[in-house]
Amino acid sequence: MPGEQRPRWNHNIHYHRVVLDAVPDGAASALDVGTGNGLLAADLRERIPRVLAIDVDDTVLETARHERGDIGWLHGDVMSYPFAETFDVVASVATLHHLADPESALRRLAELTAPGGVLVVVGLARATRLWEWALAACGVLQHKWLSWRNGYWEHTAPTVWPPAQSYSEIRRHARAELPGVRWKLLPMFRYALIWRKPLV
Repeated sequence: MPGEQRPRWNHNIHYHRVVLDAVPDGAASALDVGTGNGLLAADLRERIPRVLAIDVDDTVLETARHERGDIGWLHGDVMSYPFAETFDVVASVATLHHLADPESALRRLAELTAPGGVLVVVGLARATRLWEWALAACGVLQHKWLSWRNGYWEHTAPTVWPPAQSYSEIRRHARAELPGVRWKLLPMFRYALIWRKPLV
């Protein structure tokens, strides 16, 4: 319709569906780690009754607070914040590479996941193998096409580039900390980790 605002799009928003598709039936609580502008938290809130979202940058959080009042916005570091609960869904998009020690970060996120809950990480890493570079090249073309079709929205959260860790290093850390984790390399310079925490 004329005048209708186009939905915001960028690489991170594009992969929110990876998180949403992994939400278990009956999930009652979620934690969005490194929420930035809060768009993933807002998407999770459409499906989950209680959503908390944490970020170290209070400036971007302030904008998110004004847009959505039905989400618990937390200013702090996920590695040290004194949470009093665990969550059915712990999600992180484009955040892990901001943290100094990805292995410790994955361990912390696993601790915050409730038994039977799911941890989903969509992250960035460096290509070091030929097939990773090939997928990255395809991702450049995909980026150009989708940016042209959808328009590109630039978030205001801080960025880190290039990522310190390679895909191989992240995969190794994930397998060490999250037994049975599902790993997937994605186009447009992303990967996904999906892990269901055992009930016992």
